[in-house]
Amino acid sequence: MGATIRRIGRPGDLGWVVQAHGEQYAREFGWDASFEALVARIVADFAGEHGEREAAWIAEQDGDRVGCVFCVREDDRTARLRILLVDPKARGQRLGTRLVAECVEFARAAGYDRMVLWTNHPLVAARSIYLAAGFRLTGEEPHHSYGVDLVGQTYELDLRSGMLTG
Repeated sequence: MGATIRRIGRPGDLGWVVQAHGEQYAREFGWDASFEALVARIVADFAGEHGEREAAWIAEQDGDRVGCVFCVREDDRTARLRILLVDPKARGQRLGTRLVAECVEFARAAGYDRMVLWTNHPLVAARSIYLAAGFRLTGEEPHHSYGVDLVGQTYELDLRSGMLTG
């Protein structure tokens, strides 16, 4: 059965987001617990107070959580896409594309003019999803974070231009 996407809000959703990120990024990329701490702060900020122009989604398959994405306010004109994740057992179904599309369309409907995101070079699959959705790379900077050397990448999408397809 295919995955479904719903708004975040059931008991356990927020904790799953933090745990899944910590475990998956350690396993796949060797990142340390400081990354999980960053995700925990992002989730806590969202849980503590978010407005009508912010939302988050969970993907489920066969009763299990298998993905997530957050849309948060950067400023009055700008939304930020955060913490996209797809569990390896749910990959290959365009679930990441669906989560990004949900996030982008929400941001557009909420009246934002643009959407930004920050990612790192090893996240090849996520980058291809962002580029296919119309995001463009606007900056790169090397850094040492989460116990490894990385190249951080900033992407931007103009939400006023055509509708997202995918």
